[in-house]
Amino acid sequence: MVTTAALRTLCVAALLAAAGGVAHADDPAPAPAPSAGCGRPVPARGETTVQFRGTEKTGQYRQHVPAGADRPLPVVIALHGLLENIDIADAGSGFGEYGDREGFVTITPQLDRLGFAQWEYGLGSADMTWISEVLTAVESSLCVDTRRIFIAGLSMGAFATSSLGCQFADRVAAIAPVSGLRDFSWCQPTRPVPVIAFHGTDDAIVPYAGQSDSGSASRPGGGEDSGVGRHPVTDSAAAWARRDGCTGAPVRATIAADVVLDRYSCPPGVDVQLYTITGGGHIWPGTSSPLYPEFIVGKNTKSINATALIWDFFRTHPMNT
Repeated sequence: MVTTAALRTLCVAALLAAAGGVAHADDPAPAPAPSAGCGRPVPARGETTVQFRGTEKTGQYRQHVPAGADRPLPVVIALHGLLENIDIADAGSGFGEYGDREGFVTITPQLDRLGFAQWEYGLGSADMTWISEVLTAVESSLCVDTRRIFIAGLSMGAFATSSLGCQFADRVAAIAPVSGLRDFSWCQPTRPVPVIAFHGTDDAIVPYAGQSDSGSASRPGGGEDSGVGRHPVTDSAAAWARRDGCTGAPVRATIAADVVLDRYSCPPGVDVQLYTITGGGHIWPGTSSPLYPEFIVGKNTKSINATALIWDFFRTHPMNT
């Protein structure tokens, strides 16, 4: 029996194909680039919490290892939002369980910090350096494919995801900011970074139309060099498209009654996509987590599942250089 969710996924896939298909999915995939951890004993399948001390910061990360960890696997680093923690981030995206089925490692980090959980995402921040050090530790302890390192995040985690795409493009293959794609004035990645982003038009926490640095949602943790200004999400997507060498205005496709997709014409191996959820709030699209009550974050959509779309995007956008 074909479920409603499966039919919805098939319909979205068909619409994507009509709009140009999943970018470069038929291109020959680069051979895996095994990390140093491929010479270590194969870890047990499942979740493990790792305490980690970096150069300047300490914290922990939860690693979710699927079956098949004796070969180089992709990695998805999932970043929590402001005031959230590992548990909330895991429940919201569902990447751990999804990675079990699809065969990728999920890493969910959290810093030790007095006060509110947040990320300082400015240029050269110690928090972003700590995440890069977590990645180094993962590459050293697990057998992963260094051509397939991806980052996703919600809200302030999306700000940090955007920042990491700017600062560590030599290590990060593609990024997926949810409710928080950002264009920083200082962003100069060393290579084009594919981007898939999601944002609701009725997001009252990180408004779709943009918010100034004085806004409470964007300011904490940003730092004076955060480079966040009052930019609509569509402008941020256009800026990433220009940065990635894409040309022209985006082509808009209707995915569902409440979802449209803006997609740019980009060079081979690169793609910039923005999913707009009409009436959507500040939430991971399609999540089943009860930890995001509508009276706080706004409405969700059942038309798409961001986790599935993000992974489909990630798996077709490995690093080719």
